[in-house]
Order: sequence, then structure tokens, then C-alpha cells
Amino acid sequence: MDWLYILMPISGVSIFWPGLVILGLGVGIIGGFFGLGGAWMVTPGLNILGFPMAFAIGTDVAQMAGKSLISTMRHGKFGNVDYALGLTMLIGTVIGVEIGAQMVMWLERIGSVDKVVRWLYVVLLILLAWLVFHDVALRRKKEREAKAQHQDLDKTAVGLDWGSKLQAIKIPPVVHFKHANITCSAWLPIIVSFFTGWLAGILGIGGGLIRMPALVYLVGCPTHLAVGTDLFEVAISGLYGTASYAYKGRVELLAAIIMLCGAAIGAQIGVVATKYVKGYGIRIVFGLAVLGCLMSVVLKLLQAEFPAYAWLFSPLATVEVLGFVSAISIYITIRMVLGAKAELAAKKQHAAGN
Repeated sequence: MDWLYILMPISGVSIFWPGLVILGLGVGIIGGFFGLGGAWMVTPGLNILGFPMAFAIGTDVAQMAGKSLISTMRHGKFGNVDYALGLTMLIGTVIGVEIGAQMVMWLERIGSVDKVVRWLYVVLLILLAWLVFHDVALRRKKEREAKAQHQDLDKTAVGLDWGSKLQAIKIPPVVHFKHANITCSAWLPIIVSFFTGWLAGILGIGGGLIRMPALVYLVGCPTHLAVGTDLFEVAISGLYGTASYAYKGRVELLAAIIMLCGAAIGAQIGVVATKYVKGYGIRIVFGLAVLGCLMSVVLKLLQAEFPAYAWLFSPLATVEVLGFVSAISIYITIRMVLGAKAELAAKKQHAAGN
């Protein structure tokens, strides 16, 4: 079975290459659907497959940049990108990414990078899962109240509404983002992007893991626009992050290229699926994906804490992360196919009626 493993020339580790293809394809689908670079799954996934954490982060940032450019172009065709908002957020993103990358180098020097990054992932994923499902619970509560009062569900059934409160803080300069229909202080998206950029640098994520929900809950951006705008931002921050990590010698280009072969196909499927699943449908699936990623990181932490049981936790973590990425990808693909079939049937019916 040696042919299933390939030696990485820079990091010097042997990697199960079919795992890289599955990870790339699945993350392409999931990333295109949620507007994320998918690094929140890829960095732990690469680490579980055998990459040292610093190489997992750098390699992930490299594949993320290429895949996100493909997804951004596709979302742009659907009108899902507010380029002005994305460019404004670049200011905070670039500064945050570099600070995060420098922190990783420091943690690597003192030998704490693996443990710190994994625990940061656990805390972040728990907070995100709570945020998404708390929002869904609030929406359903408001839906029931609206139904009882015979009100318009579309206007009443919103969950968390921090965006409108933060938009009301008019610290100059105040700007209007026409495509997203948002008027707020320019400092709001800049501060949000600085924090997400810092996380991008230290965790090896494009920042999309928290930027997409941050755009929805903090900036007040509609979900489908948050997806496209976030991917635009992920692509730019990913290109900068790739240059930064490549300069530091922590990018395994061979692995990134293998993953991109699958990701290029997957991204097209994920983006098209957003035509047929909107708003809270995207948020619920996002919450489930976060829980799956959390489970894989916890298994890796247990392996580190109880090395005598590495024979159990290591294969479990690998099977869980690849299995969960595959399951979510299959679900999104099925929703895309069903949506496309329904759209074609409606067009045929309309043509027959005329």
C-alpha cells in the first residue's frame, strides 16, 4: 500500500494522497457554499493526515487562495459580491494576518504552536456553534409569535439583530455600501476584518469561518451577499498569507496543488448550490459543519493528552474529518441537483403554458 503515500519534499513527511484529494474536493464544495476558504477544516485535516501544524497552516492558506479566487468569480456572476465592502475590510485584514503569522512563528520557537492552535480552534468552534443555533432558535420563536399575531413572517422572523445596533454607531467616516444596502461607520467592517485577519494568521484560516457570520450578525449583511463578499476577502487575504508563509518556508506546494485539483471542481458545485438554498438554510448547515470540525479537533487533542491511546484516536480523527467533509459535500451536491431539476421543470412548464 506504499503507492497510497507520497513524500512531501519540503516538510519531509509521507502523506496519504487520496486523503488530500477528498479533502480538496469536499472543502471546495463546502467553501463555495458557505463563502469560506474551508481552512477551519483543512488545517486540522492536514495536521491529522500527518503535517506538522506550521506546515498545515501554510499549505492550507496556499490552497485556499486559489480555490477562493475560482469561487469569487462564480459568485460575482450571481451578483453575490459587494466589492466596496470587501475592499474596505482589506485594511484590517492585512494587518491582522501579519500579526497572527508572526505569533505562529513565536509559538513554534517556544514549542507551543500545536497545543495553542488546537485549543483556540476548540473555543472558537464552540462559540460559533452556539451563535448559529441560538440565532436559529430565536428565529423560530419569533416565527411562532408572528404566526400567532398573523404578521408577515419575512419581516418579523429574524434571529440575532446586532447589526442594526452597531450600524447606529455613526463614528466618522460613515459610508454606504450600495450593493449590500448598509450604511455604517467605516470602522465597523475594518475592526471586524482586523480580528478575523488575526485569526486567519494564527489559525491558518482565511478568516471566513468567523467573517461570514460576522458580516451577517455584526455588519448586518444579507446571508447570500455575506457568502460572496467573504470569499472575495478570503481570496485576497489568502494570497497575502501564502506569500507570508512561503517566505517563512512553511508552504508545501505539492500538497496544495493536489488539493486544488479537487477543490477547483468542488467550488463550482458549492457556488451553484447557493442558488437553491438561501438564508437560514445556509446557516443551519454551517452550524452542523462547525460541530463536525469541533469533533475532529477534540479527538486530536485527546490523542495528544493520552498518547498510549494514539492507535485509537488517530484513525478515528482521520475517518471523522474525511467522513464529515464527504457527508456535508454530498448533501450540498444533492440540494444543488434537486434545485436544478426543479428549476428546469418550472421552465418547461412555463414554456408549455406559453
